[in-house]
Amino acid sequence: MFENEEKKFFTVIAGNIGVGKTTFTRYLCSRLQWHPFYENFQENPYLKNFYHDMQRWAFQSQVFFLKERLKNLEQISRLVIPCVQDRSIQEDAEIFARNLYERQKMSETDYNVYHDLYKRISAFLPKPDLLIYLRASTWTLISRIRKRGREFEQDIDVEYLMQLNTLYEKWVKNFSQNCETLIIDTDSVNMYENQPWLDGIVAEIAQRVKNKKPR
Repeated sequence: MFENEEKKFFTVIAGNIGVGKTTFTRYLCSRLQWHPFYENFQENPYLKNFYHDMQRWAFQSQVFFLKERLKNLEQISRLVIPCVQDRSIQEDAEIFARNLYERQKMSETDYNVYHDLYKRISAFLPKPDLLIYLRASTWTLISRIRKRGREFEQDIDVEYLMQLNTLYEKWVKNFSQNCETLIIDTDSVNMYENQPWLDGIVAEIAQRVKNKKPR
């Protein structure tokens, strides 16, 4: 869809657990021939234990995701082709870690160590050209989580998802002040069965790429 000399373009797909980030990332890359960076949850050795005992495993799980996101960003910084990342490092720190701390699932000491590490490296990280935020209500998220059937997610706390959604709305509002943002409400549409609607979203994203000034 794009010419070889196309300028570099870095997109982040943001959104709560179960909203459909990975599926949307896969579809976007298949249509636009972008290079994907997926969330590496399968290799997180703490994740299953985390959902059974958040207070015990929150710090370890968050540090693992921070490490994986940094590996992705190191590769992204070297690429000269369009790429898309499934969830950002900013979400890890400013939404998930913060929520765990506010819910007293992460100690103040652990949170301060984690957040200080994040802040010290954040200034050196590549910034996205476009943030795509997939929005969904808590009950839509619950339905999609149950449908996809990951065993360790099936007993996820509804209040946990609600608080994440609240933090997402605040974060996106602040993030959009410094980054072009596209918000997609997904409650009332099946993103992967409504082809005309999905084609319109992809066309809008493609147009934003074309309008982007070269770096």
